[in-house]
Amino acid sequence: MKNRFSGQLLSLSYKFSFTLIFFFLSLALMAQDYPTTVAKDGEGIYSLLKRHGLSPSEHFNAFIELNKNKLGKNNSLYVGQSYRLPKKEQTTQPVSSGGAIYPIFGKAYEQVKPIDNALQGAIYYLISGHGGPDPGAVGRYGNHTLCEDEYAYDVTLRLARRLIEHGALVYMITRDENDGIRDASFLKPDKDETCYPKLAIPRNQLKRLRQRKDAVNKLYMKHRGSFQRLIITHVDSRSKGQDIDVFFYHDKRSKTGKKLAKNLQYTLKKKYDTHQPNRGYHGTVSSRNLYVMKYSYPPTAYIELGNINHYRDQQRFIKSNNRQALANWLAEGLLLDFKNNK
Repeated sequence: MKNRFSGQLLSLSYKFSFTLIFFFLSLALMAQDYPTTVAKDGEGIYSLLKRHGLSPSEHFNAFIELNKNKLGKNNSLYVGQSYRLPKKEQTTQPVSSGGAIYPIFGKAYEQVKPIDNALQGAIYYLISGHGGPDPGAVGRYGNHTLCEDEYAYDVTLRLARRLIEHGALVYMITRDENDGIRDASFLKPDKDETCYPKLAIPRNQLKRLRQRKDAVNKLYMKHRGSFQRLIITHVDSRSKGQDIDVFFYHDKRSKTGKKLAKNLQYTLKKKYDTHQPNRGYHGTVSSRNLYVMKYSYPPTAYIELGNINHYRDQQRFIKSNNRQALANWLAEGLLLDFKNNK
């Protein structure tokens, strides 16, 4: 009995040892399924992926999923930490073949399906004007109040979504986590917008502009060497009798910024000629000494979408289809700019 019992213990021991060996071998094989790399000083996910010949727009979410327990605040990397790399044939569609989820766009628009990779490798920083304690220009439409920050933000959100559909990496600098894209004509004003990543927006104008400039420049340095552009959207305020076309500013020292603005203007003129051939389009491009444009690192286009006090211009804002058309046309202008500058 004693020997038989000892034999049974020995058999169980062998089985347990074999199970452990098999388990650790499996872990090792799983680890070998993905190549690894070590993060360098000052490197972010985008630059790390690019260093290994991986498209950030295709592999960004896959990288986060593979390394979610090794990332710092805002998905930052730790210097010297080893990270697993997605396979080149692995595309970043974490939801399904239907696309990726971006909650900032709201429930109705959060699932973004790719159209193509025409903007693969491009990075855009989008700032919609004012926000937080400052509503910007205020207009009236009947009994309704129209606030610049709400309409500029909705157009900018729609633009961001469109750029992502074309494979771009997009940062919303002015953010409202609960508004999302809204199809209502009259957008309810609030004061809960933040500055990327989640900073309270100061009431003081200079502090507010400096905060946005700092957010953009920090991200720019993280992605240095990449194709990067800054787009700022506003709604102008003029007398009720003055209607204006969408027009553009650039920093006078930036030839690339001027070219960016010209590409946007050219695209909008072409769209107006197609859809409203008898109307004419008179949107201009000019330089202006504006703080964020002057001190931000990326080439910048500053866009005025119209006059919030003029009835015809108001139609450009209060109809959601018009806001979407604006976003689509601006995205086409950015596609042209990317193509012309590759």
